[in-house]
Amino acid sequence: MSNRVKVRIHSVGKYIPEKILTNDDLTEWLDTSDEWITSRTGIKQRHISTTENTSDLCTEAALKALGKVKVKAEEIGLLIVATMSPDAHSPSVACTVQSNIHAKNAMAFDINAACSGFVYACSVAEKMLSVSPYQYALVIGGEVMSKVVDWKDRSTAVLFGDGAGCVLLEKNENTHSFIGENLHADGSRGSSLTSGEVAVNNLLTSGNKANPHLQMNGRDIFDFVIRSVPKSIIEVVEANQLQLEEIDYFLLHQANARLIKAVSKKLKQPIEKFPQNIDQYGNTSAASIPILLDELIEHGDIQLNSNQTIVLTGFGGGLTWGSLLIKL
Repeated sequence: MSNRVKVRIHSVGKYIPEKILTNDDLTEWLDTSDEWITSRTGIKQRHISTTENTSDLCTEAALKALGKVKVKAEEIGLLIVATMSPDAHSPSVACTVQSNIHAKNAMAFDINAACSGFVYACSVAEKMLSVSPYQYALVIGGEVMSKVVDWKDRSTAVLFGDGAGCVLLEKNENTHSFIGENLHADGSRGSSLTSGEVAVNNLLTSGNKANPHLQMNGRDIFDFVIRSVPKSIIEVVEANQLQLEEIDYFLLHQANARLIKAVSKKLKQPIEKFPQNIDQYGNTSAASIPILLDELIEHGDIQLNSNQTIVLTGFGGGLTWGSLLIKL
């Protein structure tokens, strides 16, 4: 780490669609209730896009992050979007955002690690920026999950929401935000969460079908998180000669309030160190961590250039999971 140029988080931004869908709204076409959803997930509402696609949300989040520090888009050398709900297979969301914000000097590409995507993307961006001639990189987690869920499937339709969050990374002589990382994948368990299946269907074969909607085995995911996520957090903290008590906040992917509470209990750390906004946004997949980070900075709980130590932890489809140890 010491041989690489230092990289810090310089600014953050988020963008949330205006339309709110409450649990009571969902009862109009699903056999569910506010009590059923809240008690099992902690979710009270979610924001749903009515016209904006993933690139639109990501564009607005990027502009907000840039605007807070007056960095010009043409100064951006790298732009990565983490998403599992892109506008299209091609062009990438990142390339569309690059065009929208006029970041003409940025290389751009997407990463799909589902709900771990933002953590993965930050890891990649930090390394690429540290060895490149560029000064700035944008890392965005953005999702329009409402277009991939099956709105007749109560087990998944109640969980997800739409949004985007962004961090602006900057080379800096004095401050290095990225202290350690612990990233994993296990493709043998990939069938526990699938989305956007595309069947082989061409002039040599026909009739093959695939389910385009998100499908999830909730019990498998819950068990996987309880076994794997606390271990990832412990490993990244201890590998950098710290104790869990020295971490100011653990920013976990906002998948389920009960799950976050279970991780807190397993780590024997107070739930107050595990901030949550899942009640307002639901599960926004790759967008959840940067949205939460932006809100905490906005509310003053976390401050850039404060020397606070936080852990960012994502987990989800792939299966993928991992943690970043960050010093702000």
